[in-house]
Amino acid sequence: MRTQGDVPAKAVMGNLGKDCFHGVSHPLMEGSTPISRLDIACAASTEVWVKRDDLSAASYGGNKVRKLEHILSEASRLGKKRLVTIGAVGSHHVLATTLFGRAAGFEVHAVLVPQPRSEHVVSDICATLNAGAHVHPSASWAAVPWHVMRAMTRDAYFVPPGGSNVAGAVGYVSAARELAVQVRAGECPEPDAIFVALGSGGTAAGLAVGLEIEQMKAQLVAVCVADPAWATIAGMRLLTRQTAVAAGLASDSEALSRRVRVEASFLGRGYGHATAAGVAAIAEASKLGLTLDDTYTGKTFAGALAYARANANQQILYWNTLSSASLEPLLRGAPTERELPEAIARLLV
Repeated sequence: MRTQGDVPAKAVMGNLGKDCFHGVSHPLMEGSTPISRLDIACAASTEVWVKRDDLSAASYGGNKVRKLEHILSEASRLGKKRLVTIGAVGSHHVLATTLFGRAAGFEVHAVLVPQPRSEHVVSDICATLNAGAHVHPSASWAAVPWHVMRAMTRDAYFVPPGGSNVAGAVGYVSAARELAVQVRAGECPEPDAIFVALGSGGTAAGLAVGLEIEQMKAQLVAVCVADPAWATIAGMRLLTRQTAVAAGLASDSEALSRRVRVEASFLGRGYGHATAAGVAAIAEASKLGLTLDDTYTGKTFAGALAYARANANQQILYWNTLSSASLEPLLRGAPTERELPEAIARLLV
């Protein structure tokens, strides 16, 4: 295995587990997630593959599972009893944090901000309340710090939006290693480009560092789905550097900087707003057995499809980060939209 910054990749991964996070005391992943080829029309000799992180856990999958393994483990190591986090009213991250955090014995508090209403968003907030989250509605992002300070206690661990701190990003450093193992085992060709949603930035940051450690050739194409785009990109770049430092890599290396290309042209009107390209991509994905959403994965898959149809001789990997688990079990006994507290209902804009 090649080295990075005079540190063998194997040693780097060992340092991540031992020195940064002391191992995973709350394992959530149900083995490696599968990879398969998608039967879609592409440019000559180009193929599109999918990494099925939607299947990361049976109860609720998606990219938050890998992050929360490390976040919950760090919170436990620090002796914390409460998790305080932030998200939009239909946040997948808040739902996943509530489900897995409560199962691990934590009290979960969530500061929620407005989001464009959709049936999916309504289902998420109803499931989140049913799972036992203590919700603090905030009419705007400007008021979020006040709500967070009120929820924080001496035994609280702050989980940033999307679970995107260094602990969370390490879940995707490990995911890059998982991909490298699958490539070497012949489960898929080595990708030339990997498409992933760029929201809070932790998934992209971890993958960028992990790909660099594994010395894979792929460029990571981070499809921006949150606004303002400049802040989203800046946050991802900063977290990438912080995660690289934790991994023992040079955070200012040119190779790491070149590893990620941000694609912002699929954002549309902004976070949570559907786009024509995203809706078309969701329809195409449905025919292939994939469930996508307007906010994150539809826009990301649209980016992957556009690239596949414009570039020949490419192996493209789309990383599916949305849970495909049915919400039906999580909605049994949940409040309906009409039963939502008024302060929460007002967040559905």
